[in-house]
Amino acid sequence: MTSRIAPSADVDDSAQIGDGSSVWHLAQIRENAVLGKNCIVGRGAYVGTGVQMGDNCKIQNYALVYEPASLEDGVFIGPAVVLTNDYFPRAVNPDGSPKSGHDWEPVGVTMKQGCSLGARSVCVAPVTIGRWATVAAGAVVTKDVPDFALVAGVPARRLKWVGKAGVPLLDVGNGEWKCPNTGEMYIETDGRLRPAEENLEEN
Repeated sequence: MTSRIAPSADVDDSAQIGDGSSVWHLAQIRENAVLGKNCIVGRGAYVGTGVQMGDNCKIQNYALVYEPASLEDGVFIGPAVVLTNDYFPRAVNPDGSPKSGHDWEPVGVTMKQGCSLGARSVCVAPVTIGRWATVAAGAVVTKDVPDFALVAGVPARRLKWVGKAGVPLLDVGNGEWKCPNTGEMYIETDGRLRPAEENLEEN
């Protein structure tokens, strides 16, 4: 299986595009970026220098993924999402001279397995979006998001827990949560959630 790159896409020769991946019209993939297998980069999206993407990731139209972002397998980035990379952004130095790449330290957003960012959300680096977490459309993330959390607002705050299917979980008591779609069970401990099967594996 080979990758598919639209004629109008700008993909640097040093970028690595995995088998089965698609890069659509007007997208830009910068130097040394790595896309895993079966990824999709939508129209007009930007993937910065050296960004690392796992398998089966989807970046929707006009999303901006600035380096040094890191995406694990199965990450979803919605339309017009922005992953920032500068603590204190300025176009110029205090003396008025233009800033160059040597005048600032890039910081990245880390996205764990299966997590999703809704349309037009913004992640202010450095933050980590936990496994299978969901960031609602239009949210601004300024601190780490726990695994399986649904966060929304400006700044983003946790509203609910979600399972791997992405739908809110049902509270069945005693710190246990159930996915209404799959029946999968989760355990909440000290404000963190994880699948019940992971608890069984440890015991």
